[in-house]
Amino acid sequence: MSRGTIELDIEEKVPDKNAMIVCHCGGGGRSALAAESLKKMGYKNARSMAGGFKAWKAAGFPTTK
Repeated sequence: MSRGTIELDIEEKVPDKNAMIVCHCGGGGRSALAAESLKKMGYKNARSMAGGFKAWKAAGFPTTK
């Protein structure tokens, strides 16, 4: 889901407020905002991937196209 629509779509896609949700973006900024918004909406396990996708790739973790 995009940062712009997550608040509108999340409750339908993930009704369980205890589900683990890992937000990610390119550099980590938008995902941090998304995780914060989700927590305010009652999602207890919303997290932001530190450093975003750039950090993931730099660490050598697997990616697909």
